[in-house]
Amino acid sequence: MSNTAPEGFEDPFAEQQRMRKLLSQETRHLVLQVILGHPAHLTSLAELDYMIPKNEAAILDQLETLQEADILDVYLHEPNASTRDLPSKFWGPTERGIEILYEHNFLRGVPIARAVYEETEKPERVRRHEDAPRPTLPEAVTEALEFDEPEPEAPSSP
Repeated sequence: MSNTAPEGFEDPFAEQQRMRKLLSQETRHLVLQVILGHPAHLTSLAELDYMIPKNEAAILDQLETLQEADILDVYLHEPNASTRDLPSKFWGPTERGIEILYEHNFLRGVPIARAVYEETEKPERVRRHEDAPRPTLPEAVTEALEFDEPEPEAPSSP
């Protein structure tokens, strides 16, 4: 008896295991957490570089791996290309990426990732990148990443 699947038959457990391994690698996991926590869910390489304690080349390598897996893609905002000090390339989730992240429970952590991102002190350059105009994500991606932010509690009266 052979341990290989018949031709044309995909082993769903093998695919699930492959995705778990892909998503659990430290740098890729951090990249996804930063993107999910970003208010626009689109980050520049400079923002990722500041938020992740790895060198830019390592981050870029993992971004490319996530792009090859159709989890992330590069979204261009052409008007920024001619503007000094503003990024024109942003990394964000694809529709397929949202499906994968949902299946692996990453989307449940979006509110926490957002709180961590917002509470992180950022230098002026990163804030400038954070405030830069961005392209629009596909509607299905935007809708999947929406969550109701809790209302601040009013102080109780004595």
